[in-house]
Amino acid sequence: MANLTNALQQLREERKQAESQIHKLDTAISVLQGLVGQNGSTPASTGNGQRRVVSAAARQRMAAAQRARRAREQKKTPTGSANRQRRASSRRTLSPAARRRIAAAQKARWAKFRAQRTKKAA
Repeated sequence: MANLTNALQQLREERKQAESQIHKLDTAISVLQGLVGQNGSTPASTGNGQRRVVSAAARQRMAAAQRARRAREQKKTPTGSANRQRRASSRRTLSPAARRRIAAAQKARWAKFRAQRTKKAA
């Protein structure tokens, strides 16, 4: 019985030591987080809901850069209805005879598949 009491007391002491280490680690983490926030090297969105502060001049530069990117993209590829018309006109249409040949070939493939399936089942 004394051994169990000693073991229990030892476990409680180890738990106290672990709790004090966790407290020290939490303190160190909070201090480091405070330092990161002061020197301006925080990420765009931190885990605690705070957002990066961007000056008005920086926002204007970012907007100008985005407009320039969009202008470059519009020069590269046409967009809108002109692009859709170009794609639609480049597609070829099948003649009715070609459609009939394709349908007949597909029916033959399915007939062959069904015949093999019934052979395996029997």
